Amino acid sequence: MDINSRAKMPQRAHPRPSKQLLGAAGIAGFLLIWELVPNVGVVDARFLPPASEVLLALATDFSYTAFWIAVAETMLAWLIGLVTAVLAATLLGFVIGSSSFLRRFTNSTVEFLRPIPSVALIPLAVLLFGVKMESSLMLIIYASFWQVFIQVLYGVADVDNVAMNTAKSYGLGQFARIRYVVFPTALPYLMTGVRLAASVALILAITAELVIGSPGLGREIALAQSGGAIAGMYALVLATGLIGILINLVMRSIERKTLSWHSSVRAEVII
Repeated sequence: MDINSRAKMPQRAHPRPSKQLLGAAGIAGFLLIWELVPNVGVVDARFLPPASEVLLALATDFSYTAFWIAVAETMLAWLIGLVTAVLAATLLGFVIGSSSFLRRFTNSTVEFLRPIPSVALIPLAVLLFGVKMESSLMLIIYASFWQVFIQVLYGVADVDNVAMNTAKSYGLGQFARIRYVVFPTALPYLMTGVRLAASVALILAITAELVIGSPGLGREIALAQSGGAIAGMYALVLATGLIGILINLVMRSIERKTLSWHSSVRAEVII
């Protein structure tokens, strides 16, 4: 067999590991390193217990009613805050984005308010609502609102002028144009904003509970730390991480189903 013949022979494709397998291997490697670091003395085990001890504490927490009550309180604040922020941001985003006058009129106000960190509002939230859930909701809504609002503004601004003029020429009214032209264009932006806002809402819910002391997992983390239950504290931190992963998976699934007609989702499925 000559060189040219060998060159034309099809090469056997090597199987590539799946994303799930790589993800599982990464988690296993992380847990192994975590287990070794305190055991070999790199970090004092009093401050960073081995992964096995923390996972055991997490498994024990799953059997406690108080743990699930704290999870329910955190998720309730997360859900109420996220839904309120999404509804308000979507409505205002479409109204302001559809008017060039309103965009110019509110631009300076938006640019002033958007960079303000939500945690800077903690003193105001405590003064207004104390350590109740309302304080958490104030921070969650403020932080999540901007994630959705800015995306909706971008989506409305991305509407094709030719499509809009065509809709006008066919006699479609303002609401019909929003429904059939503006909304389909802005929907991918809206779903991206909702997915980002879902993660931000969880972060702010835990932060508010941790700092303010409102009911939820964040307060349980603070209590575990102050009580010297370090393994229990890390277990609760892992629980918040697992909730974050679950929220991200759910939001991505909703996004894929909602945008099944969109080219980006179809390309992702093909790949």
